Amino acid sequence: MHIHSVDQGKPAVLTIQGMLQKIDRLNLPPTSRCDLESILVRQVTKELDRLLPWQAGHGEATSVITMQIGQAMGLHRGVLHQLELAALLHDIGLLMLPAPLRTSRQPLDADSYATIQNHPRLGSILLEPFAFLRKATAMIAHHHEHWDGSGYPYGLRREFIPLGARILAVADAFEAIQVPQIRNRALRDRIALRILRIASGTQFDPVVVDILIELLGNQPSDLLGTQRVDLTPGVLSTPASKWEAPPLPL
Repeated sequence: MHIHSVDQGKPAVLTIQGMLQKIDRLNLPPTSRCDLESILVRQVTKELDRLLPWQAGHGEATSVITMQIGQAMGLHRGVLHQLELAALLHDIGLLMLPAPLRTSRQPLDADSYATIQNHPRLGSILLEPFAFLRKATAMIAHHHEHWDGSGYPYGLRREFIPLGARILAVADAFEAIQVPQIRNRALRDRIALRILRIASGTQFDPVVVDILIELLGNQPSDLLGTQRVDLTPGVLSTPASKWEAPPLPL
């Protein structure tokens, strides 16, 4: 298997790729394979949590939301499986960033922020050799594209963004939003939902946001895990510096 040159010299990346390579070589019937892939990719996610402790649990929690949205949209089981894998691994490109950006949570200057914006593309490069992740890789590559075309890394817009990536973008942002001083889970979720509603039709696919709103209306406290990742001002779904939610009516 060819390993892209940007991965060389990064022991952590090579370890992750070795784990994925073993999964890629599994020779099982499709139904059994999907279940085992999910289990083994979760082991990879645990390794990512160890390497990126500041966002431990984020992939797992994001996968819960993406699956809820995907099921509500009636997606086929195979698509749901790839969506789950994409959610678990969506920030794997952060491993490819310079060490200070992987480990620091300090406010970013313009150059550092531009570098971090490259992590979806780097993640897709890292995962491209693995056939079992082919569709998930496309979702990961585009999960920071915006509905209005202002996102990154490729500036795609509307339906040109893969549906899985649009779902992942909403789930990623909702799971990641932190509201300082708010400890009540239901209240935090209500504020986060208000923020997503404001960005609906610009940053996010409005259909996907509406589905999440409906889901939360039916089960407001059962969608998520407990981990949270801070956000950069103005870009709701970028894991970076601390971001405070604006005051919103509840």
